[in-house]
Amino acid sequence: MGIIAWIVLGLVAGLIANMLIPGRRQQGLIITCLIGVAGALLGGWLATKIFHIHSLQGFFNLSTWITAIVGAAILLLAYHLITSQTSRSGRSSRSGRSNRTRRYARR
Repeated sequence: MGIIAWIVLGLVAGLIANMLIPGRRQQGLIITCLIGVAGALLGGWLATKIFHIHSLQGFFNLSTWITAIVGAAILLLAYHLITSQTSRSGRSSRSGRSNRTRRYARR
C-alpha cells in the first residue's frame, strides 16, 4: 500500500474506533485521525510480531481494516486514560480547593 492509502486507512479506522469507544470525546477530529493513522501502523506491527500474520494484504482486505481499527481503538483508549488522569489531577491542584469546598461555595 502507498502512503496515501495508509493515511486514508488510518483516518477512517480512527473515526470508526472513536465511534466504537463509549464515553465523552475530548479530542478533536485531527487528533482522532492522527491516532487512527498511528493505530493502523501499530495494529499492523503487532499482528505481524504477535501472530506472525501479515494482515496488511491490501487496502480492500477485511483483515487490514480489522487490524487498523483494533490498533486505533487501543491507542484511543490509552489516550483517554492518559488525558482523564491528567485532567483530574490538574483540576484539584489548580484551584487549591477540594470538590466539597467548591460545591458549598456555589450555593
